[in-house]
Amino acid sequence: MTRSSPLVIGHRGAPGYRPEHSRSSYDLALAMGADAVEPDIVVSRDGVLVVRHENEIGSTTDVAQHPEFASRRTTKTIDGERLTGWFTEDFTWEELATLRCRERLPKIRPASASFDGTQPVLRLRDVLDLVRAASLEQGREIGVVLEIKHATYFETLGFDVVGLIAAELDAAGWSRGELPIVFEAFESTVLTRLRERGLPGTYVYLLEAAGSPYDLIAQHGTAAPTYAAQAAPAGLDELIGRVDGISVDKSMILAPRRRPHAPGGGVVGDAKDRGLLVYTWTCRPENAFLLPQFRRRGGAAAFGDYEAEWALIRDSGVDGAFVDHPDLGRRFFDT
Repeated sequence: MTRSSPLVIGHRGAPGYRPEHSRSSYDLALAMGADAVEPDIVVSRDGVLVVRHENEIGSTTDVAQHPEFASRRTTKTIDGERLTGWFTEDFTWEELATLRCRERLPKIRPASASFDGTQPVLRLRDVLDLVRAASLEQGREIGVVLEIKHATYFETLGFDVVGLIAAELDAAGWSRGELPIVFEAFESTVLTRLRERGLPGTYVYLLEAAGSPYDLIAQHGTAAPTYAAQAAPAGLDELIGRVDGISVDKSMILAPRRRPHAPGGGVVGDAKDRGLLVYTWTCRPENAFLLPQFRRRGGAAAFGDYEAEWALIRDSGVDGAFVDHPDLGRRFFDT
């Protein structure tokens, strides 16, 4: 995607205003001028790519209110974390289609929560079709940043994640590079396999501020490199030629002790010196998500001095920023 820098990416649509990954969340993001939108994908029992932040759906759908699914509640270990709830891989798409979206952060976003129960869960195909239609209607090129969730976990269950993605993109007319697509994941191995498959697009490796990637833990155990090591200069050297860019937790840019947000410095400068794109997540205006020095009175849900924090992100030289409020992101990053 070639746009003014940084790209404004609607993170799960426009979840500052509507429940994340709902139809209206994506419609709003597209209407507000987002350069791209970001669907997260997980897998249903019958191999459908479902748009959800996680495969555990108790907090983002009304599944708990469906007595016919009460027995599906269970406990699993996902990427080393023990979770109790309802999981997409235990439902067919036909069953998931009966569920309705819910706001994940109702105390912080009560206006969004007022839309709970009104919109069905989406498939990847639904989002791809929405973006294509909006591109034609608005006369501009809009991209999709496709985040692949828990690839190693789903593959241990027998799903061919790469094959499912390739087939879906082909069926939707997104496999020939006519519309901009970015593939991103916290696991580099699935990105490598997608690239080897020959799918045109931009490949971006997501980096947490702490911990290690689960695919490498599965391969190397305690010897697995940490995300921090991969974000260091020597780790970035290893990524050259394997991915097109990295996407970092904003704290890796804003960390006050090291001041890596100085233009040309820190992880952003190190990556760009190596020819890598740099995205960051997530720009949000509410006090709950801002550094302490940028918070204002009014509680967790009130907007703080988000523009001051976002200015540090902009001035670091990032190529793309994920936002929950695409209109605010568009207005700020365009000035």
